[in-house]
Amino acid sequence: MSPDPDRLAAFVCRQLENFYPDDLDSRDVVQAAMPATLDRVRHCVGQVIAWPQGFDPVMSGQYASFLYFLSNEVGVTLRDGVTATRLFLLNKALHGLELFYDVALPEVFLIGHTPGLVFAKASFGSHLVFHQGCTIGHKLDGHRPHFEGHTVMFPGSMVIGHCRVRANTVIAPGVVLVDCDTPGDCYVLAGPGGPRKPIFKALKAGAAPFWQRYFHA
Repeated sequence: MSPDPDRLAAFVCRQLENFYPDDLDSRDVVQAAMPATLDRVRHCVGQVIAWPQGFDPVMSGQYASFLYFLSNEVGVTLRDGVTATRLFLLNKALHGLELFYDVALPEVFLIGHTPGLVFAKASFGSHLVFHQGCTIGHKLDGHRPHFEGHTVMFPGSMVIGHCRVRANTVIAPGVVLVDCDTPGDCYVLAGPGGPRKPIFKALKAGAAPFWQRYFHA
């Protein structure tokens, strides 16, 4: 399908009508948000090495990112929380991820595979990679993670509560960080006590940063 703004806006509105036949007409606000949304998603996709063809709405990871940017534009910039919530629900229904419209993801990130992703309202630096089943969560005491940026979360990993994930951190599959900082420039691996007892291994000296496997430097 062409990413032409008018056609894409009409396509999204038809999806909303099919999934949520509540007679709410979202065409005007979706159309109004489309130019800024396309600018954001094209910038994001353009940084990803694996996507040299640019934005393609029929690629699920890209379309999930697009729907997040669209819901964020509609809800935060245009202040239409009703339509933004429906766009969030559409994204959840299509891709199996929990990413509310007012979560402030950076302008450059990569969703490798969408199922099972959960995003709390953490603080996110740029150039982050999320694989399937990752969780970023807050605790009941209000503490939320802070990501400095250039971090890769592999499948099933979790960062919860009062955590500072410093730059160039790579979190191995299944590892759980709860109220725990990382030193940066490191792998976070499951320790002898299991995935909730992580250990930190420094990245090889002189090696290219791990995030450059995913994004243009």
